[in-house]
Amino acid sequence: MRRGRRRGKMAMEGPGNQPPSLVPLLMSVTAVLISHHFFNAAAQIPDPELLPTDPPKKPDPVTSETVVFWGLRLWQVVGIFSMFILAIIITLCCIFKCRIPRTKKEIEARHAQRLAAKKYANTLETVPPLNELTEVPGALVETSALLTVSEQVQAHASGQLPAVREEDEPANPGT
Repeated sequence: MRRGRRRGKMAMEGPGNQPPSLVPLLMSVTAVLISHHFFNAAAQIPDPELLPTDPPKKPDPVTSETVVFWGLRLWQVVGIFSMFILAIIITLCCIFKCRIPRTKKEIEARHAQRLAAKKYANTLETVPPLNELTEVPGALVETSALLTVSEQVQAHASGQLPAVREEDEPANPGT
């Protein structure tokens, strides 16, 4: 009996071993749930540094009127550049004498022209100077070389015989 009594006595001594009160337990559970909700809500707020910005403005499309540099438009820059390249090409062609391909006929015709020009130049070298062929006005003339008709008449009238040089004598004295 002692045992049962003791048990009963323990069950009866309640104020020392009461079950925990529900209010503090509910308060702690509520605090955990609210903090969990705040953490989830705070995670959904974006960081201002990581917020997406407006996309960059697209550049204007390039046209012939687009200003490239120094206030020059695109078509002006292209024109200046192409003129510069053309001038270089023309200069190089003039310096190095670029040949344009020709046909066989054109090459033969050009060769014949060169031969004819060379032959003509050689014949011109054999022609004596003009002053040896004709009388130059104002030049000193040898008076004994050629006598005019009036000089010959005057020489006969005065009794002088005209002087005949060896070059003036005919090749056949008998005729």
